[in-house]
Amino acid sequence: MRPNQRDFENDLKHSNDQFRGFSRSTPPQPAIYLLIFLLGAGVALLGEYLVSHQPSSNSTPKALSVSTLAHPTTSVSRAATTVTNSIASVVQQVGPAVVRINSTRTVIHNSPDGFNDPVFRQFFGLDLPNSSSKEIIRGIGSGFIINADGQILTNAHVVNGVDMVTVTLKDGRTFKGKVLGEDPVTDVAVVKIPAEHLPTVTLGNSDQLRPGDEAIAIGNPLGLDNTVTAGIISAKGRTISDKRVNFLQTDAAINPGNSGGPLLNSQGQVIGINTAIIQGAQGIGFAIPINTAKRIANQLIAHGKVEHAYVGIEMVTLSPEVKQAINSNPNSGLTVETDKGVLIAKVLPDSPAAKAGLRSGDVIQKIDGQTVTDSKTVQELVDTKPVGSNLQLQLLRQGQTLNLSVQTEALPVKQIS
Repeated sequence: MRPNQRDFENDLKHSNDQFRGFSRSTPPQPAIYLLIFLLGAGVALLGEYLVSHQPSSNSTPKALSVSTLAHPTTSVSRAATTVTNSIASVVQQVGPAVVRINSTRTVIHNSPDGFNDPVFRQFFGLDLPNSSSKEIIRGIGSGFIINADGQILTNAHVVNGVDMVTVTLKDGRTFKGKVLGEDPVTDVAVVKIPAEHLPTVTLGNSDQLRPGDEAIAIGNPLGLDNTVTAGIISAKGRTISDKRVNFLQTDAAINPGNSGGPLLNSQGQVIGINTAIIQGAQGIGFAIPINTAKRIANQLIAHGKVEHAYVGIEMVTLSPEVKQAINSNPNSGLTVETDKGVLIAKVLPDSPAAKAGLRSGDVIQKIDGQTVTDSKTVQELVDTKPVGSNLQLQLLRQGQTLNLSVQTEALPVKQIS
């Protein structure tokens, strides 16, 4: 114990002795109260002195104060609030440019020709159905305004074959829309409404996206206007059905009615058009990358249609497993000598490929000098070419290298390659 501390405690003991001496006598009450107060103050000073003068080598970690313990919780709370506020800000920014698209389509059902036979009607009465009947089918989708003068981007399947399109803005205004053009190959369409000074979206760059990036969807699922869902970009480069699109995959909830609505990044820029879901799956939706949509939309606005380059082949990406499966199958009719490249499984009749002399069993190794190892790359290279351009193909046929030139044509309706 240090001298100062001993002196302090001796003083305290002396005070206690004095206090006990006064207790045995009968001093005045005010004096007793004063001594009690001084004793309490002395104990408090002693405790503060001992705590503040402990040697650093024997000190224990200082306990965290309540305010210090609150900091991590506060940080998490602030981070969550920031994310929430970020999405809310995006919705506030983009929401006014998202529209609801209602459509009507008339379907004519023809009755069997036998119903019109007079003998048939004589036996079964005159209340048989007419030779044809009409059915009005109503649909609902979403879209977003890309031009202040009323140009709206949406899905082709939202407006395909419709008789009338009605566009409703978030502020409640309703306009009759005109379909400027639609492209069923990429499922992109442009609608025009007679309005000016409209709120618009900002288009982003879908090529810069990475799996894990934030994604926000706005639309009218199941007719529930201006519904917002959020998630991430789950994957890129997905292929579905016969569409010539490398789709974005997202787990942001997409439902019927979301079709044509925007998929946004955290800055509120449109990175895709919500377009498809997988029935029965959860958290798997698909969107057309906005860079693809922009390219198609520009052609639709300028020409009302889009022409896609077409070669006319069905392809298979080769691998050791694919090679073995083909060669071991007596019904394949093919013999593959390599496990690298893109195998032409079928050449469509009267196609550019057929006219150029391509055959089933040929293996594509290069296009315009670029090595190709999968069918996806072949399709992308064809898509970049305008109709009527020539493609220089390096092929492997029965162990021999062959060079052929194929002139692309416009993709016929319902063709797949």
